[in-house]
Parts: sequence; structure tokens; C-alpha cells
Amino acid sequence: MAVFTQVTLADVSEWIKQFPLGKPLAIKGIASGIENSNFFLTTESGEYVLTIFENLTFEQLPFYLKLMHHLAERGVLVPAPIANAQGELCVALHGKPAAIVGKLEGHSQLAPAPVHCAEVGAMLAKMHLAARDFPLKQPNLRGLQWWQETAPLLLPFLPEADARLLRGEIDFQSAFAAGPVYQAIPHGPVHADLFRNNVMFDGERLSGFFDFYFAGCDTWLFDVAVTVNDWCADQESGVLDTARVRALLDAYHAVRPFGAAEQQAWLPMLRAAALRFWLSRLYDLHLPREAEMLTPHDPGHFERILRERIAAGAPALF
Repeated sequence: MAVFTQVTLADVSEWIKQFPLGKPLAIKGIASGIENSNFFLTTESGEYVLTIFENLTFEQLPFYLKLMHHLAERGVLVPAPIANAQGELCVALHGKPAAIVGKLEGHSQLAPAPVHCAEVGAMLAKMHLAARDFPLKQPNLRGLQWWQETAPLLLPFLPEADARLLRGEIDFQSAFAAGPVYQAIPHGPVHADLFRNNVMFDGERLSGFFDFYFAGCDTWLFDVAVTVNDWCADQESGVLDTARVRALLDAYHAVRPFGAAEQQAWLPMLRAAALRFWLSRLYDLHLPREAEMLTPHDPGHFERILRERIAAGAPALF
């Protein structure tokens, strides 16, 4: 949530009249994140988050915003988008798509204990089940095709050992995705970026998931793997913490039981989740876009996680 497009209180004063939110009182850029321009927006009716989308188009955005609305209606703890007087969830601001969503209560839990991981696992399973009847379809735009297209752009920047790892993992994931086990595991809408800073807690109570703008249709297991790799891994070594892993997976399994094919796919999905974020962090480091308040994340973190998953294997899924 860096700031690529500047927005002032004067900019939104006329624009916001189309929403039932009253006058804007304050606006402040949000420093974390790296994809869109995000702002805390205070109005006469409360506190919200304003997002200006730097890459997603008006045609793509209904998937994300309507998915959030769909989930909120079914009791999943996500911020509901605010519609304007014409019922539109996405409108232009400074010539770019923009949306307003409610601001969640609480804070991100950056040092999670097993109790927090269990809350995340249960709500993630509930989210997957609630999205089964969501009618819109859109692929995960940072999925296998993006990996295959992006890796060649990054190889010239890497030392040979890292380049060898990247080429080998792309080949492994391409072959796995073409095989029968991958085809047998459940697919549907996924968050695809459920890191610690995209979840809010009020004490030990989960108050919501947010930042759905990497969502798409993929395997549910990939979503679980992305979540485990962040919530349950040591930040220095990438090694999984057994207590946190078990808390998250057991809570998920109690809501949506894993299947036998998913057990077979678990290690490849953990590796895929590490690869996806290693690639995106390499991309942001070596091929950056200009933005205020932008600090690229360390790609070495997910390189270590990928090497650790290959070396150590996967914990039992259930």
C-alpha cells in the first residue's frame, strides 16, 4: 500500500459527494504494501480506506470488489466496499479506478501465537466455502503463467545458484500443474496474499481480512500454503513452527476438511507459494516503479523459505 498517486483533502472534497459518507475530514497515505495507492480517509460518518488502483483496470475490478461484497454478506469478516449513488463500487479519481471500503477494527498481529493462527485458519476455510457460489471468474494474475513470463526477466540479475533454483522450480511447478494430482484438488476464489499485515485482530479475536486485490481463482490449497508460509514461519530462517502450523491447519480442517489429493499436493503448494513471492519481490527490487513511501521487501526471505521447503519437506496436512 505505497503511494504512487497523490491525493489531497481538496481532491476528494467534491469527488466524495457521490458517496453517502458526508464531508471528508482528513486523509493520510498508508506506507505499507507495494501495489496500489492507499489512504486512511476520515469523513463525517466514520473511518474508511480509499484505494487508487495502479495496475488493475476498470474491467478487472468488479471481481475483487464484488467478491468482498459477496463474502461480507455471508458472514466472512471482510471490509465491505461502499457504493456511490449510482450503485457503483469503482469510480474514477485522477483518471484511475478508485474504491472506498470500511476500515476494520484492531491491529495487525505481527508476532502471532497458535491462537491467532487458529483464528486465521478457521476464517480462511469459511471464506473458501462462502465463495463457492460466487459467479464471477478471474484467474490468479500472479499464478503460473505470470511466473513463467516473469522469471526470464529476472534471471540476468541473479547469481548462478539462485538462477538455477529459479529455473528448476519453474520447471517443477509447470510439470506439477499439468499433472493429475493438481487437477484433482479443489479450486475457487482465493485471497492469495493473506499475510500478517492483511489481517486485523482485536486482542485474540480476528476482526477481518482485507486487501483482496491479488485475489483470483486458484486452488484453495495454494491459499492455505501462502498463509502458512507467512503466519507459521520463522522470520529469519523460514523454518515452520510446528505449534502454529498445527493450530492453523487443524482449525481450517475442522471447517473444510482437506482431501487425499490435497495431502499429495501440499509440499508442491508450499513451494509454489514461496516461489510466487520470491518472484514478485525480485521483480519489485530489480524492476521497480516509482512511488512515494515505497520500500521493496527483501526477496531473500522467500528464497530461504523455498530452499527450506525443498530440503525439509512438508508437515502433515491433517
